[in-house]
Amino acid sequence: MRKLDAVVDAQVNFATGRAVVRHDGSIDAATFATEIEALGYTVIGDDETEAAEGRRESDLKRRFAVGSVLTPPAMAISMLDVLQFSGWRWIVAALATPVILWSGWTFHRAAGRNLRHGATTMDTLVSMGSLSALVWSLVVLIGDVGDGHVYFETGAVIVTLILAGKWMELRAKRRSGDAIRALADLGVRTARLTDGSEIALDDLVAGMRFVVRPGEKIATDGVIVDGHSAVDASMVTGEPVPVEVGPGDEVIGATINANGSLTVEATRVGSDTALAQIVRLVDQAQGSRAQVQRLADRVSGVFVPLAIVASALTLIAWLVLGHGADAAFTAAVAVLIIACPCALGLATPLGIMVGTGRGAQLGVIIKGGEVLEDTRDISVAVLDKTGTVTTGQMAVADVRSYGLSDTDTRALHRMAASLEGLSEHPIARAIAVSVDEHLSVTDFVNTPGSGVAGSVDGAAVHVGRRSFFDHVPDGIEADAASAEAQGSTAVLAGRNAVAEMVFVVSDRIKDTSVDAIAALHDQGLSVIMLTGDNTRTAHSVAAAVGIGTQQGDEVIAEVYPGDKADVISRLQADGRRVAMVGDGINDAPALAQADLGIAVGTGTDVAIEASDLTVVSGDLRAVADAIALSRRTLSTIKGNLFWAFAYNAAAIPLAALGVLNPMVAAAAMGLSSLFVVSNSLRLRRFTGYRRN
Repeated sequence: MRKLDAVVDAQVNFATGRAVVRHDGSIDAATFATEIEALGYTVIGDDETEAAEGRRESDLKRRFAVGSVLTPPAMAISMLDVLQFSGWRWIVAALATPVILWSGWTFHRAAGRNLRHGATTMDTLVSMGSLSALVWSLVVLIGDVGDGHVYFETGAVIVTLILAGKWMELRAKRRSGDAIRALADLGVRTARLTDGSEIALDDLVAGMRFVVRPGEKIATDGVIVDGHSAVDASMVTGEPVPVEVGPGDEVIGATINANGSLTVEATRVGSDTALAQIVRLVDQAQGSRAQVQRLADRVSGVFVPLAIVASALTLIAWLVLGHGADAAFTAAVAVLIIACPCALGLATPLGIMVGTGRGAQLGVIIKGGEVLEDTRDISVAVLDKTGTVTTGQMAVADVRSYGLSDTDTRALHRMAASLEGLSEHPIARAIAVSVDEHLSVTDFVNTPGSGVAGSVDGAAVHVGRRSFFDHVPDGIEADAASAEAQGSTAVLAGRNAVAEMVFVVSDRIKDTSVDAIAALHDQGLSVIMLTGDNTRTAHSVAAAVGIGTQQGDEVIAEVYPGDKADVISRLQADGRRVAMVGDGINDAPALAQADLGIAVGTGTDVAIEASDLTVVSGDLRAVADAIALSRRTLSTIKGNLFWAFAYNAAAIPLAALGVLNPMVAAAAMGLSSLFVVSNSLRLRRFTGYRRN
């Protein structure tokens, strides 16, 4: 495909059967499909993939069935003297020839197709080995040459064993994609509107309201407008426990309403839903290539021609050393068969396919093969505090004033809340909703990381950090310090740049944060908490969750939002490989700067481009799961590649020395591919830290 005029680059994934092609735009899809078909390949539409895979499996099954019926008697007659009646060679030829030519036709066709383009593949080796056995045997039988030994059964056994391996391999590969297919099938087909009518999901648009009864799946992403229930989102987020929801809460399409009746207003439909985004991201990841694959690609590119050369040299060497033509031929064919590099081709894509599929089931979206390698060298995990270690649901726990009457305290409280109502910061929102009615604000100024100011009811009001005020009385300072020592956030408010009031804003630590920090430590990572909050509050939260118990742990507080990426850069300059964990919005620059960016999604917001890994869950333990799964997947890929290389390195010399005959070589070659498949499928059993 790279040789086509318009193509800039092309990569083929052997596990998914897909090609990713970059071109210069001078060719349209239809013309490009015609060009591909002219090369001898078939272009299959997305909606035809399942049917095409089914047809391929059925075809392999039929060809294997013919081989498994005709090959055993051919072997028995060839190997047992008692069955070798007069003319037995002709009977064996009649049994073996259909197997070699018809059952093995897929190998011969592929070999011929590739030969037209000057390429050689594993099909070339299988085709050459089996046809060599057939042609040699026919020459011996018809021309009465050599000592009369024929190899019809060898060619038949080669084809039958490799077909068996191919059929089992195809079935196993389809299993490796079960996870993402299961996710894609989670969605419902219809939705029941509030007026009682039922419509197709494709006709549902954002803004429509639909009803979800107990036990039903939620049709699409939305916001609850009426009702209370518990929602089981485990199939999308990996969360093991149903979540209590009520009016105002967001819900994800395809999750299950456990008990109460809900009325939901659709916010995302079709390809915009969380489930659709997850499926799309995982599908893209499964088509990606890890850098470790490049070594396998380079080896595979020269392996087949070298195997053919090695086979020819084996034949010549045996003849030169005085061995008979039969023995020389047997060793040469064994080298051809044993050298098939199919295990190398499957080693990386299958590992990525199974690993990313299992990740999707656990609510962990791994965005590509490169990400797997990035997790290997990570030495420190940097966690944003608000919304990551804590719930991010801020609330005003107390209001303390200094030198003000009750009436004046209430008045200043309302002014400050009115001012904060114009800010989008989570702490500002908590203060804003602490009063029922807001006042008019003019001359509003937002100073990121410091506070907000404006004119409210004719007064110049400031709300923010200590540094935002010209004067902070000792009483206000004492109240603020007391709140921070207890892990709360102190926000000051006052008029004319003089602090007169302290808002004590609490953000509850997530129940799972302690276990999550322990899990990150268990993986050998230092943990740094990075926050814009004050130092006392940050250290209090860090101590509560276990940050600081391992060497390398650190708390970096009072960092402005725009400076987080600079902190990551400084850590990298010190030689540390950094994973940044944040919410994917305010932390986008830091996520992009980090060696590994991990975005903690909100369930409905999963397409976060700045991150390498996305966790569709608020459970921080899912971050530990993401890193552990990535490392396990990379380890599996390396194991696959090692055994694929080791198998060929050890087996080819044995075949050349005559230790392995062609039939044993064919069985061993098939088993090497099955090992790679089965080793990759072990990733389906990965459970992680949220198993309980």
